[in-house]
Parts: sequence; C-alpha cells; structure tokens
Amino acid sequence: MSRTTLAPPEAVPTRAAPPPAAPPWAALGGYAATRVLGLVVLAAAAAATGKDGLHRLMGRWDAVWYTRIAEHGYGHEVTLPDGGVHADLAFFPLFPALERGLSAVLPVDAATAGLLVSWAASLAAAWGIHAVGTHVTGRPRVGVVLAVLWGVYPTAFVQSMAYTETLFTALAAWSVLAVLRGRWILAGTLCALAGLTRPTAAALIAAIGITALVTVVRERRLRAPVVAGALLAPLGWLAYIAYVGLRQGSATAYFEVQAAWGNSIDGGAALARFVVGLPWPAALGLSAALGLLGGLVALCVRQRQPLPLLVYTVAVVVISLVGAAYFGSRPRLMMPAFALLLPPALTLARLRARTAVPVLAALALASAAYGAFTLLGSGPP
Repeated sequence: MSRTTLAPPEAVPTRAAPPPAAPPWAALGGYAATRVLGLVVLAAAAAATGKDGLHRLMGRWDAVWYTRIAEHGYGHEVTLPDGGVHADLAFFPLFPALERGLSAVLPVDAATAGLLVSWAASLAAAWGIHAVGTHVTGRPRVGVVLAVLWGVYPTAFVQSMAYTETLFTALAAWSVLAVLRGRWILAGTLCALAGLTRPTAAALIAAIGITALVTVVRERRLRAPVVAGALLAPLGWLAYIAYVGLRQGSATAYFEVQAAWGNSIDGGAALARFVVGLPWPAALGLSAALGLLGGLVALCVRQRQPLPLLVYTVAVVVISLVGAAYFGSRPRLMMPAFALLLPPALTLARLRARTAVPVLAALALASAAYGAFTLLGSGPP
C-alpha cells in the first residue's frame, strides 16, 4: 500500500471554514447494497437450514438484554451454573431507551424497534464515515469507498442486528468530524451521547480531550468552545458509571459488574493465553491477523491521519485487545474504528471503477456468507 499522507486537513482543527460536504448518496447507496446483500444471503441460508433468520437479528445474545431493559428497565440478573452473576447493568442505556421510545410511538415491539434503530443508525454511520473520509482526504470517492468498506467488514453482519455498534459508530464519526471542523460543542455533545451507548466511548473521550489539550497548547489560550467541548465529552459515560455506583452502593460497581461478565482489563494477558492455547495452524493464522491489524494501525500513523481520528482509532483497538472478554467478540468491538479502513480505501479509490467495483462486490459477498454462517451458528458474535 502507498504511504500517501493526508494533506488537506490540519492535525489539529482550526476555525477556518470547512470545505463543502460532498453528497452522500453514492456512499449510502453502496453501503445499503452491502447490507441488503447480507440480509438476502442470511434469508436464503436460513430457509435452506430451516432456521429463523429474523430472530437471529433481533432475538439473540446482547439484543435480548437490550430488549429486556427497554421493556422492564434495569434490575435483571442471570446466575450462571458456576455461581457467577450476569447483570443487565453492564449494558449502557441509550439504545434501549430509543427502543422503548420508538415502540411507544410505532405499532412495533421493542425488539423490532431495536432493529429499526440499528438500521437507521447504520445509514447515519455510513454517512458520517463518508463525510470523515472526504474531509480528511479531500476526495469524495475515498469517502464513498470507505463507507462501503465499513459495510463489508468481516463482522459487518452485526450492523444489521439490534446491537449498539451502528449507533455508537454514527455518534463517533459525526463527533470526530465536528472536531475536525472546529465545532467543539457539537463534538462534545455527540461524544456524551456515545458515552451513554457503549463503554468504548472512552476512546472518543480521549480523542477529544487530547486534541483539545494540544489545541490549547498550540494557541496558548483557552477558547470557551474548546473547553466546553472537552468538558461535555465525558458526561454521558461518567453519568452512567455514577448511576450504577449509586444504585449498587459502590463507586466501582460498574467495573465489578463488567468483571463478572469477564470483561476486566488485563493488559492483553487473556488474548495472549488464547493464542498460545490454540493449535499451531490456528495460532499462526490469528497471529497473522493481529499482525495485519498492527500494520493497518502503522499505516494510519504513517499517513498522518488527523490527531482526533488517529487517537480515537488507536484507542478503540487498544481497548478491544486489553480486556479479558470473549475473544470471538473482539473483531466486532473494533468495528467502530472505521479509520483502519482508510489506507485500503485510498488504494481502491485509485483504481478504475471496473476494477474497484468487482473487488468490493466480492468482499461484500464474502462478508455476507460469513455473516450468515455465524448468525445461524451457535457462538455469539
């Protein structure tokens, strides 16, 4: 891949007028096509195996917990055979709140509302990713390819589920774009909402905070919008941590709840043990995948991606790897780090359409097939 640097935007945003936004229709159409293909392949595979594909999208794994919270509020726990306790307080409140609100105004249940929220958020995310890619490179075609690549990510099938990845990515993409355009209060507000969606919002909070600090140091003065944006950014995340602490009577209650789910931070020790415990062919393949991930991060650095985007991307990757969570979920936990796809997006955008389109179509078909296989299987994504 080329070492092309990203010249148009500044590493730290200024108050200069942003370039006009490129129309998003090509990006939204291309992205929507990938998701429709995924649903068609899932429906065909489900029909062939006699399984309920729709149930797999809105009635399994984390989606069940979100629906329960939407319908009954917090307070549900499941005791495992080994005595461990899984509490619904591990799940942040914005997504189930939207499920509940939508099901109150439309003739649908909370589970169906979750699908509608996720699908609408996926389009907002694709639009935001396109806008970031266009802003950073100055090339709308790169933005289009970047949005489509996000739609063919290996675990992109989660984008069609009643999960929080699409909502969080939409909020994160538009928040990063707001920082890049110097709209600090909007960036902080969107980050606060992201902080009510997923714990990974810590990465976005770090991106806004570090960029604000560098901006203050460079300008040698405190501007009210910069300070306000940085102060707004962590409020959603902190508010939910405080809520769980007050509810449970312990300042560290949220982290204890997560630890009970096996999501404690161990610096990557669990990941290392997992790799070492695999048969050597699988360990070699996983090591190669991790090497590819490291290579993508290195390319993002070498391309001089803008500071808020780079900090956000690296932080999402680090957060996804240093926890003791179930390994199979880690690829989807990294999915919001859409800027990892910017290096290949730049490469594909240089190709003629007659070459790039078949490549993207093949990737979409492979992603759809893998999604159907995973969703109709037994393991959680």
